[in-house]
Amino acid sequence: MRFTSILILICSFWCANSYAIEKNTSNIPLRAKYTELSKQLSNNQFNRALYLISMESSHDLKGEIYAVVDYPFATVNAALNAPSHWCDVLILHINIKYCHADKNPAGTVLTINLGKKYAQPLADTYRVEFSYKEIITTPDYFAVELNAENGPLSTRDYRIWVEATSITGGRTFLHFTYAYTFGLAGRLAMQGYLATIGSDKVGFTVTRKIPDGSLFYIQGVRGVVERNTMRYYLAIDAYMSGLNTPAKNQLEQRLLHWYQSTEEYPRQLHEVELNDYLAMKRNEYQRQQTAQ
Repeated sequence: MRFTSILILICSFWCANSYAIEKNTSNIPLRAKYTELSKQLSNNQFNRALYLISMESSHDLKGEIYAVVDYPFATVNAALNAPSHWCDVLILHINIKYCHADKNPAGTVLTINLGKKYAQPLADTYRVEFSYKEIITTPDYFAVELNAENGPLSTRDYRIWVEATSITGGRTFLHFTYAYTFGLAGRLAMQGYLATIGSDKVGFTVTRKIPDGSLFYIQGVRGVVERNTMRYYLAIDAYMSGLNTPAKNQLEQRLLHWYQSTEEYPRQLHEVELNDYLAMKRNEYQRQQTAQ
């Protein structure tokens, strides 16, 4: 049980892969992707300008999201191109119990604790340390990267890539990729999870549509990564939704926005009731204001 539980925590956070992450250093490839995905961004099942993709290999998973956000590039750059802000983003996710940013001689490190969907002491959670690196910042493009060498159950090489560029209409095109590699222990634990408590979980990719209009969604490990891809995008969106709110009200605005957004996709994302989520996250937010 402990074996499987740890893997569930990992999947709740960075269920992704070691596929090569395309690391751009200019906005040209990202703007080309925006043009390429114009049809998918304007017509999709999400009812928002969003494109989600997942991939799986024998040792890896990959989740990517491309989305248009209704904020100027300068606002998105200031919000997401700062390690301390990422802790305020990540704590919105139901499985993130703690995040704290610190500087050391090697750079900035984000210490993150992963847990379950209910309140837990940090001693019962799993801690991962990510190095944070600003790759490039220009007047209309930025990219940042986070890396962690090791995780539990033979997982390793965690990598997160975030980039954004300005587009027309005072909006921003955002690309978010995350990745890790897993070994035999991780695969066995995942198989156990998917055969038991995760057996009825689904992602967002439609695998079949029958004449009455019913949709069948992807399951298995790609379903896992797709659910969490969406959770993290919604955390980014919820964080930015509070930027124009008075400081004393920002946390409540972001928590409500994240929860209500996840409830737009109850088949994939519903986990707890609103009051339980709010009570848990208020306490976790206060806890992460000091180093633990």
